[in-house]
Amino acid sequence: MRKVDPVRHEQKRREILQAALTCFVRDGFHGASTTDICTEAGISPGHLYHYFPSKETMIQALVEQNLGHAASRLQVILAAPDVIEALVQELESTSIHQPQAQVLTAEALAEACRNPDFAAIVHAHARAMRALLVDFIVKAQRRGEVDTGLDPEATANILFAVVDGARALPIRNPAVDIQQSSQHLRLMLRRFLKPAAAPAVKTIAAQTVD
Repeated sequence: MRKVDPVRHEQKRREILQAALTCFVRDGFHGASTTDICTEAGISPGHLYHYFPSKETMIQALVEQNLGHAASRLQVILAAPDVIEALVQELESTSIHQPQAQVLTAEALAEACRNPDFAAIVHAHARAMRALLVDFIVKAQRRGEVDTGLDPEATANILFAVVDGARALPIRNPAVDIQQSSQHLRLMLRRFLKPAAAPAVKTIAAQTVD
């Protein structure tokens, strides 16, 4: 039996996932067939099944890949001097300025509404992402970067809604002013997440004058 080179195997696996992603963006999760993916990847169906036994396993692998990337990015954001600014920049680059993410989010939510098996994948991904966000928010609160009066779970849900809304914005309005929208997103998240400023303490001299 021929030995499998783990490096080449992983490289081919990533190439197939990238081909699948291209097909999903172009044709939708339901519309993209394994034949389309094989054509995009330049491989035969028999070759594909050495890596992924079904289209669903490719989708699951993409979800896991996305979660791994999100986890690493949140760690980078936590290490930034200004956590909220770093978070806003990440949301801008992965939402407002990312047409591929806009299409995939809309397609995934639509497919989840009509396909229970696909919905289970979407729900599992959302639970895992929510757990990552909750952990991120708690750590940012401990550092004094996020308002400790905010419930981490509820805040994670709101951030989810902000991401989905940001990705839908260019779809709803192709002529939207992206720069202005980014500025408003930054302002909104700062007002929402930033700890309230402590009330000013009057000096003895000021109290005497009063």
